[in-house]
Amino acid sequence: MTAALLRDVTLRDGLQLTGKALPVERKVDIVRRLLALGVPALEIGSMARPDLVPPMANTMELVAALSPEELQRCWVWVATPRHVQKAAAAGVRNFQYCLSVSDAHNQANIGRTTEDSVAAMPDAVRLATEAGGSIQLCLATSFTCPFDGPVDPERVVAIANDPRTAGAEDIVLADTLGQAHPGQVAALVTAVRTRTPQRRIVFHGHDTWGMGVANTLAAIQSGATMVDGALGGLGGCPFAPGASGNTATEDILFATRPEWFTPATLAALVDLSEGLLTELGEANRSRAAEGARSKADAFEWVSARAAG
Repeated sequence: MTAALLRDVTLRDGLQLTGKALPVERKVDIVRRLLALGVPALEIGSMARPDLVPPMANTMELVAALSPEELQRCWVWVATPRHVQKAAAAGVRNFQYCLSVSDAHNQANIGRTTEDSVAAMPDAVRLATEAGGSIQLCLATSFTCPFDGPVDPERVVAIANDPRTAGAEDIVLADTLGQAHPGQVAALVTAVRTRTPQRRIVFHGHDTWGMGVANTLAAIQSGATMVDGALGGLGGCPFAPGASGNTATEDILFATRPEWFTPATLAALVDLSEGLLTELGEANRSRAAEGARSKADAFEWVSARAAG
């Protein structure tokens, strides 16, 4: 299997449900350690209202602390053209424009209908292009909605085919609640890949029902070339009842084995993850991290326990 690019979303989707905000200096340290280990891309924050999602309040301070070269590998969540404008002025060049396929979740998450978000996207694309940036279309609740239940795959395809979303270079299919199974993921990725304009497909999975890694592998096998994960399986959506942590970065990497990922890399990731989760008072949900701390000394990947 060709390994897809891994984007670590710890500093956005990972942190947004935690009750503790990280200082900018700590976030900068995490960004630089992940990039130094070889993680290809990061999602580092959000333009969401700080009163609604407090852990994202210092996102623009984090952006200001990073170099243009570092920001080339970093993404920021946006939901309106105004978000793009403000983020671009701060130095952001990679924008993830997010809307929900389900109207009920879009209202809860963004405060507008899905149609309103789609209608505003051309302005978001224009602003990103004027800034010399790249914009993704992220489709939250691509599989199920916490309020409306199952989502019709044809609605996902219709939004992806809407001329107003054509400016997106990538399309992100998000299993926001972690309720999808590999067959569903494979079918939707295949449908979007074959029935919409050719763009990179990104899969964003959660591990609520234990299908995170399986769904990620199904997405890759069906044509996704970027996948999201968070250290230790941290995360969830504050506006999606029932959502739990992201698929763990460590687990995705252990399953996909990109060339840059070695036992030493896993050791460093586990060390970083355990320190962060302890700081936040959160549980570590990564099975690969658990394995790395085991006593199976004959297995080279257990070398991670030496990092503790």
